[in-house]
Amino acid sequence: MTTELDRLIHEPSRLRLVTLLFVVDESDFVFLSAQTGMTAGNISSHMSKLESAGYVDVDKQFIDRKPRTVYRLTDAGREAVKTYREAMMSMIGVPDDSSDR
Repeated sequence: MTTELDRLIHEPSRLRLVTLLFVVDESDFVFLSAQTGMTAGNISSHMSKLESAGYVDVDKQFIDRKPRTVYRLTDAGREAVKTYREAMMSMIGVPDDSSDR
């Protein structure tokens, strides 16, 4: 097991976003903004980086003429979060016996 941390996920704002997405199937921008307190620009910037890495899928649509952006972790993103969690647990000396979601 490697204790190398994924620097992309390790950044605090991105870590907040991916951990929120890890526990839900998908989330819209409004939910992420409310949960994190991040601005639209911050969420957009971080999500662009995560999307470029293949960790997040972004679906933009219009509902009743209003834009709605939905985010979800890809399989690669979900695996990256699991690997990150395992590396952190290993680094602090705690066995990771949590279930794989």
